[in-house]
Amino acid sequence: MTQSADPSSETASPYPQFPMRRGCPFGEPDEYAELRAKEPVSRASLKVNGKPTWLVTRHQDVKQVLGDPRASSNLKRPGYPHQFHISEEMLAHVRLMLLSMDPPDHTAQRRMLIPEFTARRVKEMRPRIQEIVDERIDAMLAAQGPVDLVTALALPVPSLTICELLGVPYEDHARFETWSAAMMNHDLSPEEYGAAVQALDTYLDELVTLKESEPGDDLISRFLEKNRAEQVADHVDVVTMARMMLVGGHETTANMIALGVLALLEHPDHLAELRADHTLLPNAIEELLRVFSISDSGTARVAVEDIEVGGVTIRAGEGILALNNAADHDETVFPDPGTLDFHRREARSHLAFGYGIHQCMGANLARAELEIVYGTLLRRVPGLRLAVPAEELRFKDDAMVYGVYELPVTW
Repeated sequence: MTQSADPSSETASPYPQFPMRRGCPFGEPDEYAELRAKEPVSRASLKVNGKPTWLVTRHQDVKQVLGDPRASSNLKRPGYPHQFHISEEMLAHVRLMLLSMDPPDHTAQRRMLIPEFTARRVKEMRPRIQEIVDERIDAMLAAQGPVDLVTALALPVPSLTICELLGVPYEDHARFETWSAAMMNHDLSPEEYGAAVQALDTYLDELVTLKESEPGDDLISRFLEKNRAEQVADHVDVVTMARMMLVGGHETTANMIALGVLALLEHPDHLAELRADHTLLPNAIEELLRVFSISDSGTARVAVEDIEVGGVTIRAGEGILALNNAADHDETVFPDPGTLDFHRREARSHLAFGYGIHQCMGANLARAELEIVYGTLLRRVPGLRLAVPAEELRFKDDAMVYGVYELPVTW
């Protein structure tokens, strides 16, 4: 027998507020485990506007929602669970990016971008990524410790990599990283959020305009060339696509690099195990991705028809947050999920990159960056250690992508 939402209950009693704070650097918010056990499909109120949404916390249910065409990614649909402050006026003028598109528009644009992120293409990029990592570690070692690993390595590596791929001048990185960080903040006002988006779009509009007349050997130029024949996007669409690729291409990986290093330094037995056997590194990366699952933001949906999930009926027009962080700690899929286990056979079943048609296109690139960074640090900086107690670190509980603000290290 299915349940359904009681509309009157939305005003009669408050729901738990989302996002929920993790309260610790590793794992998941304590509330997620409780929800999985007691109410795996449950109601919550969004922090930014108090509106109700559904939280889905079990692995199989999250996969169901992310694979269901009745669950729309279109953030302009009524009921969509926004996780940032956005005014109705601004929403009316928003141009959908790939992450927020439904088929057939999503299918057409994604098909044109997929060749840029195949395993073969990423393999060709690995030597250049290795050069970038070595250059950053050279500079870090020359500066001597302590240094902030976020600014010295974790942020520059994916930022420079995505800049070279897209054809964005890296000398502008300080500007777009500032705008990007602002766009990730749950707590910004609509005016502040809109200003950050506008500033980045103005910058990218000028860049795309230049590439329309003077193309280079980069993703944006190749997309423009294909689009002349395919006609799946206009100029503003390309700017919006470039914003998504630029922000997504460095924010997530940068945070994952820093958190992964922190996890290794806080688990010396695991660190020693990797140093003794580098063949463990690929599976270790999958386990780190599972444990942290740093963003639940890309899994927001709104039902366009009634959907039954876990015995609960989600009505058309109701928002859904399919929480991959909670799914990746589901005890029925990952035994003892709070334990870091580099031998975990099912580690690659994680949903850190999402699932379904919106699964992260850049997963191959992110894995390559993580493997090269972690492997090079293990080899070149064997004495790496935290320069401050872990409890003094500031974690990004206010951001849509979880991470650490600074990671002071020495050796």
